Amino acid sequence: MTKPKALVTGASRGIGKAICIALAKAGYDVAVSARTVRPGETRDNSLTVHRSDSRPLPGSLEETASILEAEGARTLMLAADLTDRTSVTACAQALLDKWDGVDLLVHNGRYLGPGLMDTFFDTPVDAYGKFFEAHCIAPIVLTRALLPKMLERGAGQVVTITSSSAYNTPPAPAGQGGWGLAYAVGKAAGHPLVGTLHAEFKDRGIRAFNVQPGFVGTERNEIAVKDYGKELVGAAPPSAIGAVVAWLVANPDGAAYAGTTIEAQDLCRSMKLHPAWD
Repeated sequence: MTKPKALVTGASRGIGKAICIALAKAGYDVAVSARTVRPGETRDNSLTVHRSDSRPLPGSLEETASILEAEGARTLMLAADLTDRTSVTACAQALLDKWDGVDLLVHNGRYLGPGLMDTFFDTPVDAYGKFFEAHCIAPIVLTRALLPKMLERGAGQVVTITSSSAYNTPPAPAGQGGWGLAYAVGKAAGHPLVGTLHAEFKDRGIRAFNVQPGFVGTERNEIAVKDYGKELVGAAPPSAIGAVVAWLVANPDGAAYAGTTIEAQDLCRSMKLHPAWD
């Protein structure tokens, strides 16, 4: 029996990695995409103009793929930079060439850079373009490339990992419990994709979901919180978000949530999708 196939962006660590693992356990083959292919690769990980950070982050596509293969999933590693439209287009074409498309597309990858934790006047103007490219344009490019095959088959699913910053007012200034405007602009620009897909293609077998993960204890969040002299308290494990996404796309009852924004932590608790997390 042919297994369903998925593409997950931002799959080297954090929520993306957890989603990949949950999908593999649910019977999917998974194509994984991110910038970091091998452990120890360095990038500019600065979240603010006031602090340079080139430390390598935990996680890589190779490590994620190894875990998925141990779960019995077939994997495909696709290096891509969501701020580079040529790179994103090449990722989609490689997936079409090698797997003839996918049954599930998960837009999890994001751009994190100066502007994320900067106040209004400190945010470089060119930061807005990078957040917009990664959070809005890249998902559109991937969806335009991969949706036609789903429509041909009469079935397919698209998930966007959204953020409350897309539609909520920050509780405090950036760096003091809030987020930068550039990040909010990017997330807000990417948020409407799901509603548009639902309105246009729900009658042709396409299900689309916005999943709002809330505060999650990712490797990157743990490092960032410590940099500000705080402890990571009250965060959900990435595996809880992975469990929600896997349930939405693999369980028939998930169809009831199509076209909506799902508060992942609330659904996880109410449905008892991740018993190890209270």
